[in-house]
This record gives sequence, C-alpha cells and structure tokens, in this order.
Amino acid sequence: MRILLVEDAEDLGAVIRDEMTDGGHAVDWVQRLAHAQASLLTTHYDLILLDLMLPDGSGIDLLLRIRQSGAATPVIILTARDQISDRIKGLNAGADDYLVKPFDLSELAARIAAVSRRYTGNPNPVRQLGPLEVDLNRRSVSRDGAPINLTAREWALLEAFMQRPGAVLSKAQLEDHLYAFGAEIESNTIEVYISRLRKKLGRDRVETVRGLGYRIID
Repeated sequence: MRILLVEDAEDLGAVIRDEMTDGGHAVDWVQRLAHAQASLLTTHYDLILLDLMLPDGSGIDLLLRIRQSGAATPVIILTARDQISDRIKGLNAGADDYLVKPFDLSELAARIAAVSRRYTGNPNPVRQLGPLEVDLNRRSVSRDGAPINLTAREWALLEAFMQRPGAVLSKAQLEDHLYAFGAEIESNTIEVYISRLRKKLGRDRVETVRGLGYRIID
C-alpha cells in the first residue's frame, strides 16, 4: 500500500516507516500538517497514519478536512491520548481506527490489514485466486497447501491487485503503490516484478492489457 505517515516524533516515525517499508509498503513520512496537506493534494494514498498532536496544529483538524472534502481514504489515529473522550472525538471525526502509544508494531500491521480489508469490501482475510489461496492477514500465498514464497515487493504488487479485483492497473498506479517519494525507479521495474509474479503464481494469473496496464485473473 501507499501510506502517508503523519508523525512528528523522530524515533517513532523512523521505526514505523522502516517497519512498513520492510513489509513492502511505500511510506511517505511527514512531520507537519502543512506537509501532509501538500502530499494529499498530489498523491493518492491507500491509508493515512495520523498523529493528533503536531507542531503546527491538531491531526483532528486535518481529518475533518479530509472527510469534508469527500475523501474516503482510511485513517488510523496514532496518539498518546488515551482518554475515552479523545477516542470518541477521533472516531466521530471520521477515523477508522485508533491506536494508543506505545503500541506493538505487529498490532499496527494487523490494524492496517483489517482496515484495508474493510475498504475493499471483503472482510474475509483469506481469498481464492484460481487454484491459489491468498491470506491477507498472514501475507502468504499457497497452492494446494504448499507455500509460495514472495518477496516484500512481490507481495505488495499482488496486494495492489487484490485490493481492486478485476481492475486494470497502469504502470504508474503500480509504481505509486510500491514506491515512496524520492525513490529511484528503473524504467522496467514493474515489468520485472510482473514477470516474477507470473513465474511464481502462474503465467495466466496476471494479464497484460495492451496500452493500459495489468490485471489479476481469478
């Protein structure tokens, strides 16, 4: 997923960014509301991780503006505020989940996966893709019970297709899903990862739609 992380704490922000990146997500990390707003104007995000107490204002204000604009991007609040009233305020403002600091990174990953499933319209973490079984919770793929090992980037690419089953995704859309701002991307990177997925999942699993992009076939 392409994730916008809005967190001003250097240590925590770096840890979350690195953990999410290692998991195959593309993470743009900003430390100010103004920078978050600028990022949202230019980039489509699959998820926002939002701190509430920021140097230039409240994360709640940003969340309200996001929802008032009509955007349905999932938002998980990350904050040290643990009062019930704060949680209610955040959820009423349009947050999808609320995680109190300090938290375990594995719990954050599970919350992200759960929110992502809700937004794709299928709460079941286990999906069938032809003869393949894809477990979105465990981030695993198997054929007839035999595991298929995917790298973090290969999984991220598969996840992009699973989030929009049947949709044709362009090369630019896939690059946005896999890479954060400033990342160096070779011109044939997506083609390389598509080729690897086909070798592991089956050549007929990923279809090339000439002139448009790629889509997954179930």
